[in-house]
Amino acid sequence: MSDRHFVKYTFLKVDPAWRRLPAEERAEGKAEFLAACEDFAEGHLLQAFSLIGTRGDADMMLLAEAENLDRIHELHVVLGQSGLMSWCSTPYSFLGLRKTSEYSDEERHIPRAFKGKYVFVYPFVKTRAWYGMPADERWKIMQEHIRVGREYPQVDNHTTYSFGLDDQEFVVAFDTDDAGAFLDLVQRLRTTEASAYTQRDTPSFTCLRTSLTRALDALDGSTSRAEATL
Repeated sequence: MSDRHFVKYTFLKVDPAWRRLPAEERAEGKAEFLAACEDFAEGHLLQAFSLIGTRGDADMMLLAEAENLDRIHELHVVLGQSGLMSWCSTPYSFLGLRKTSEYSDEERHIPRAFKGKYVFVYPFVKTRAWYGMPADERWKIMQEHIRVGREYPQVDNHTTYSFGLDDQEFVVAFDTDDAGAFLDLVQRLRTTEASAYTQRDTPSFTCLRTSLTRALDALDGSTSRAEATL
């Protein structure tokens, strides 16, 4: 299973009372959180994203990718020991597995970092009627969906599969430097036949890719003295 990596999206919300703690205590908690992430990042993909200003129910998103669930479990155990996490809740959490689509020849199982300035993430569930159709009919319908997606080459798809692993069937994720292009893409996809078989595709998260240090500092508006490495 090492060639099909698990991808974990963890959304964090900080208790407003944390921001009223002494600066030294806040800095210590963030340093402990950062140390846990740096340890995991040695040999694994880990990225941070800020949601300050784009969502009211989440402040930060952490993306972790590993060859097995044990390593992801260990990361979150250690994160939970940090002072910062004692003030955080996890309002949303999505688990997926990389897998190549049956409707496309694009390689999707290879670990790949987000490179765009903006990242959009949402859980996705199709209707049971979709799975009741013959495979060749589903394939034909998806070709239109894929064709529309390719009209927006500046928007990159990072969808993972969640069947049986989590509440959703897919974790849909895109990255781009042009948020407007992503909006146009999603609006266009609403007109395709495949869209009629969507059961759920919310909540939707707009995330700003940044270093882990900057994402942490955005939580309380502080400026870190350390040079960002993650």
